[in-house]
Amino acid sequence: MEAVLDAVKRSTKGKNEARRLRVAGQIPAVVYGAQKIGDAPAPESVAVDPKPFMRILHSSSGLNTLITLKIAGGNDARVLVRNVQIDPVSSHLLHADFFRVNMDKKITVTVPVTLRGEARGVKVDGGVLDFVHREIEVEVLPADIPNSIEIDVTDLGIGGAIHVRDVAANAAWTPVTDSDLMLVHIITIKVAEETPADGAAVAPAGGAAEPEVLKKGKTDKDGDAKDAKGGDKKDDKKADAKKK
Repeated sequence: MEAVLDAVKRSTKGKNEARRLRVAGQIPAVVYGAQKIGDAPAPESVAVDPKPFMRILHSSSGLNTLITLKIAGGNDARVLVRNVQIDPVSSHLLHADFFRVNMDKKITVTVPVTLRGEARGVKVDGGVLDFVHREIEVEVLPADIPNSIEIDVTDLGIGGAIHVRDVAANAAWTPVTDSDLMLVHIITIKVAEETPADGAAVAPAGGAAEPEVLKKGKTDKDGDAKDAKGGDKKDDKKADAKKK
């Protein structure tokens, strides 16, 4: 997508100038890059109207919109947005950076990935669509920058996947992102085994082993049982006989 944005040159800089511009309904901006091939990069300070600029940012192509910057008192420039600064409280635009592009030279941009259709593996087989990566980097001529890279998932079944290489064939752009990168695939849902409501452990197959019963008494070296107090039962019997 292409758009046109009016701008005016500004000769003053600093925080006070930026405040004055914002009060006047404009925002400060800088245009980077060389005007012609072979020229040295020459940053140019300009001011733009934030309202039409915001409409460009909210368009389908967003930051990848190719803009013809019509600079009053200067040379027009074909630019892309490099960076924007937004007030975190009011969400108002505070500053913008643009960079000039050569229409005959490829550039690297990040493009969003979008999906079309309802996957067969979800609709028929009850699987789940896992959207792994939602954007990729591509190398492309400025005029050929796509708004998005659309993937048709209609025929995607359980276990099926689409990689970067699958959508790069015959495209006007060349992937910079690894061609083996997975973008989307269909997976199955694993159901966890149910446990008893009371939390009791399930007995293993074949029956549980009988628990070992511990005896209260202890045995000495000769095998004679001792009572709980540790006394010898034979000694207790002799004591009872003497009393009689």
